[in-house]
Amino acid sequence: MAIVFFLGILILDQIAKLYVRLHFMPGESVPVIPHIFHFTYVLNPGAAFGMFAHARWFFIVAGVALVVLAVLAYPRLRREAPMIRYGALALVAGALGNLIDRIATGLVVDFFDLRIWPVFNIADIAICAGVFCMILAILFPDRFGKGEIGGLGRIEGFGRRSLR
Repeated sequence: MAIVFFLGILILDQIAKLYVRLHFMPGESVPVIPHIFHFTYVLNPGAAFGMFAHARWFFIVAGVALVVLAVLAYPRLRREAPMIRYGALALVAGALGNLIDRIATGLVVDFFDLRIWPVFNIADIAICAGVFCMILAILFPDRFGKGEIGGLGRIEGFGRRSLR
């Protein structure tokens, strides 16, 4: 199930980006809900909000390191609480989706435009949702952090839980 979740995010992200590249010109914007939600094709050379623009090699190295770390940690991660496990999978799938863009062109394809927020993509949603899920599991282990081991979701002195 985890591999389906991971690949689902990655494939959906890449298909959406391919569709945008094939059907839009950079900068083109199509209103879905005028003045609220548009599809806008943006090529982002940086990270969130365009930070660290044109630091392509930094993002490639960081993305590769994150993917390698996830592969190495996955045996332990498999035994963690679902919110941590699937949060981490979403984060890595999103990072890999944007990494593919950075390796191919040096620019990340963004297209969701809420007009009050920088333009973003499916990979960005996966990264943010993944981090949010992991934070919930860490901060509220009794509610969201049920797993066999619970080690990754434990902060010393906070959210203690017993192993059964």
